[in-house]
Amino acid sequence: METSGKPSPGLEPGLDPAVRAFRVLLTTGQRLHTLMDERLRADGLTTQQAALLTVVKAMDGPSVTGAARALGTTHQNAAQIVTALTRKGFLRTEPDPADRRRRVLVATEAADAYWRDRDPSDFAALDTWFSALSPAELTMLTSLAERLLRALPGPRPT
Repeated sequence: METSGKPSPGLEPGLDPAVRAFRVLLTTGQRLHTLMDERLRADGLTTQQAALLTVVKAMDGPSVTGAARALGTTHQNAAQIVTALTRKGFLRTEPDPADRRRRVLVATEAADAYWRDRDPSDFAALDTWFSALSPAELTMLTSLAERLLRALPGPRPT
C-alpha cells in the first residue's frame, strides 16, 4: 500500500492493529475489484457478475438465496446480478430436481465457453497482481484470510 516510501493515507503504521488490518484489507479488496472490473469492462461484465458465475459453478445449481449467502451480499443484489447475467445469456434458472417449487441457477454453455477462452489471461493477471508475494506468503495470506472470513459474524456461505 506504500508508494514512494510513504504509507497510503489512513494506513499509517502506528494505528491500532485491527484498525490498520481492516483498512489494508478494505483498500486491497477495493483495488483488486477495480482492477478486475477494468479487465471485464470491454465485455460488458463486472467483477460481481463474474463472482456470481463462479459461485453458481462451484455450488452446482444454488438458489438465488444460496448464491447471495456465498457472496456475502443481499438477496436483492444477487437477484439483480442474476437478471443481468440472464439477459446476457450467461445464466438461466431451472426447477430444482429435488423440489420443483424452488428454482436454481445454472450457468449456460455460453458462459462456460466465455470463461474457457478468457481464464488463462485472467489467471496470468492474477499472478502478476500477487507477484509481490512468494508462494509461501501467498499460501499464508490465503490461510489467514480464510480463517478471518470464517470467524466474522453474519451468515455463512452454504
